[in-house]
Amino acid sequence: MFTIRIAELNVKVNNRYPYAERFCREFFCECTVPDIEVCVSDEELEAERLLDPYNSTDGYLECICIYRKIALELPRFDAMVFHASVVSVDGMAYAFAAHSGTGKSTHTDLWLRVFGERAKIVNGDKPIFRLIDGKWHAFGTPWRGKEGLGDSTSAPLRAICFLERGKNNEIAPLGDAEAVSRLFSQVLLPREADMAEKQLSLLDHLISSTPTYLLRCNMLPEAAVVSYQAMSKEN
Repeated sequence: MFTIRIAELNVKVNNRYPYAERFCREFFCECTVPDIEVCVSDEELEAERLLDPYNSTDGYLECICIYRKIALELPRFDAMVFHASVVSVDGMAYAFAAHSGTGKSTHTDLWLRVFGERAKIVNGDKPIFRLIDGKWHAFGTPWRGKEGLGDSTSAPLRAICFLERGKNNEIAPLGDAEAVSRLFSQVLLPREADMAEKQLSLLDHLISSTPTYLLRCNMLPEAAVVSYQAMSKEN
């Protein structure tokens, strides 16, 4: 077993396989009273195995289950896992979500190339968004995609952007209705009624307080400039 600190929460993990311990080692902390404690049952591991067509190892499957179980507890702490790549520039976080293969990792890499030392990857795939003192923050986690981009950093969340491929670079704000539809596809909704209600309330706050955009873009550096110029403005 081990304890990690993510999104300013201490999470105790009762693992059975060493994979999870190696996977999370950069986030280790010492804690006697955790905020969240998780373990994975045989039934949960077998259910995950049925979803994986590539015969992944038990350790890898356990690690997936661990994060899912953490995610289901997060609404208690005004937080949620959000499927996106997050980059910070000048200390403010910008989240990019898209269908698999659209190029969100490629787009955030453009930000690193264009903005240099001003930019930093917070998390490349599954950051945690947490509401603290009325403001949303994006936090890095060990679960950061196949490229392994990000670390234990965090930053206030300035905007959320949904990506689509396009020949030209065009960005526009989303209306609340479309933002709701797109946001729902990026989160895991708990099955328990009280937790689901809590997460829906958090999503409502996220939508009302965080600007959302649709960016149609190519993979040229200009795409990073266009999106940053639009989203970095005071709202």
